[in-house]
Formats: sequence, structure tokens, C-alpha cells
Amino acid sequence: MQSDLQVWQLILDASWMVKFVMLLLVVASVASWMIIFRKRQVLALAERGANTFEERFWSGGELNRLYQGITEKGNGSSGMEQLFVAGFSEFARMRNQGRMSPDRLVEGAERAMRIALARETDRLEHHLSFLATVGSTSPYIGLFGTVWGIMTSFHALANVNQATIAMVAPGISEALIATAMGLFAAIPAVIAYNKYSNQVERLELRYDNFKEEFSSILQRQAHSLAEE
Repeated sequence: MQSDLQVWQLILDASWMVKFVMLLLVVASVASWMIIFRKRQVLALAERGANTFEERFWSGGELNRLYQGITEKGNGSSGMEQLFVAGFSEFARMRNQGRMSPDRLVEGAERAMRIALARETDRLEHHLSFLATVGSTSPYIGLFGTVWGIMTSFHALANVNQATIAMVAPGISEALIATAMGLFAAIPAVIAYNKYSNQVERLELRYDNFKEEFSSILQRQAHSLAEE
């Protein structure tokens, strides 16, 4: 308890610049943890959604019924569902416009799925750059506060006839807290960024593989329609 009080007292006694650095690091840490928890939910939902949709898609049901079931939900679609809806709706729209070559039908569907994939990728990667920034810059921001605090402590010795370690120890301790806070903000951000980046890459790979497989299915359907 006494140690906690001493640390808090050191923070209160720090110079205005060191306090500003500490406040900046606390804000960055809080924002990082909010993003970490939110991103965990988003990626978990995306993985569950992909698993559920793939199970329905490869169950052998009709694509029309699957499309209607998704669009009738009314709460929007995301992830792999969004790729399917974008591709199938564009395929159906171009097919209803009149006779078109199979290649044009598939190209239109692929173009719509590429746009949907880009949007989903952007949604999944949202705020990851902030975690990367916090992880890479927080130690240096904390180090800046430490250097400033130590510099201030030694500068205060200029008017002292006999300097002792006891005179500079409190100031150095205050400054070192900034470095500790920088590491406290950086380490979780780096771990979360690496973990979530890997999850996003795996989801993007699954989406891209589905896009290619669905394009092949639409290609076969387009050729079947052309032969009728």
C-alpha cells in the first residue's frame, strides 16, 4: 500500500511535460484496450458467420433459396454472406437484362464480389493500424518523458554546491515511470495487433477462396443457361 502511494506521489510531483506524456500514454492504453475487446468480438463473429454460411452453402440447397433466405433476414449481411449476396444479385440482374455471354455474366459477378471483398477487408482491418501505432511509438514516447524528467532533475543541480544521489533520485524515479507506462501501453497493443492481423489474413484467405469457388459455380450456371 505504501509503495502504491509513493508511486502515485511521484506521478503528482512530476514535471508538467512528464505528466503530459503520462496522460498521453494512459489515453493511448485505454483506447487500445477498447479496440482490443471490440476487435475480438468482431473477428469472433466473422469466423462464426463464415463457418455457418459455408455449412449452409455446401449443404446442396438451391442458390436462389439461400439468397432469398439471407435477404429476407432484413438485418444486413456481412463477411462471406455479403460476398455471396453481391455476386449472386449481380449475376441475376445481368441475366434478367437479356441474353449475355457466360463470360460477361461471370465477370459482372466477380467484379461485384471483388468490391464486397474490399469492403469486408477494410471492415476487418479497421483500427488495426492504431494498435500498430501505439505498439511502435509508446515506448519512445515514454522514453521521451524519461529523458525530459532526468534532464530536469540534473538541471536542478546547477545551483547546488554539493550534489548527492538523494537529490536526483526522486526526479529520476518520476521519469522512469513514463518509460514503464510506455511499455504498459505498447506490449498489449503489439500482442493484439499480431494476433488479430493473423486472424484477418486467414479470414481474407477464406473469403478469397470462396469467391473463386463461387465464380466457378456461376461459370457452370452461365454456360448451362447459354446452352438452353
